[in-house]
Amino acid sequence: MSKTKKIVIMTGLVLLLAVTAVFNFVLAGSVTGDADSDLTAANYFSAYRSERTSTRNEELLQLDSILASTESGSQAYQDAIALKLQIVEMMEKELLLETFVKSMGYEDAVVSIGLDSDNVNVFVNADGLSHNDFLTIYNMLWSEAGCDPVNVNIMPIHSES
Repeated sequence: MSKTKKIVIMTGLVLLLAVTAVFNFVLAGSVTGDADSDLTAANYFSAYRSERTSTRNEELLQLDSILASTESGSQAYQDAIALKLQIVEMMEKELLLETFVKSMGYEDAVVSIGLDSDNVNVFVNADGLSHNDFLTIYNMLWSEAGCDPVNVNIMPIHSES
């Protein structure tokens, strides 16, 4: 691939990212406060997943552009491959842990694993959690993902589906 072609592709990606940011700003400003709070309360989990997916897709797209523009033996290429594999592994682990939490009888759950830290955040659709509920979730996270309970935050969030 020629250098000019790479520059055109990278410029196009940057412009696309800028347009996305502008649309996000414009659309976020056009929603009224009351409608926004009702929407958030009703669809917290699906909105969280949607935002997480779009952010990850942008990250993966940027990594793909780095992979396309660098030589396969270079350090930048190896770093991009390693980061892409880490993101994919993290996405799979989050999906698995969300499924386990839901299998415990909760209506919905979202798990977020930190990329640069060992933090794991678990949001559970519940009015509240008992001490035993917290322990059950901690034990599952420890046995299935090796998460240290010190780095785990479990938060009940009541959301109407």
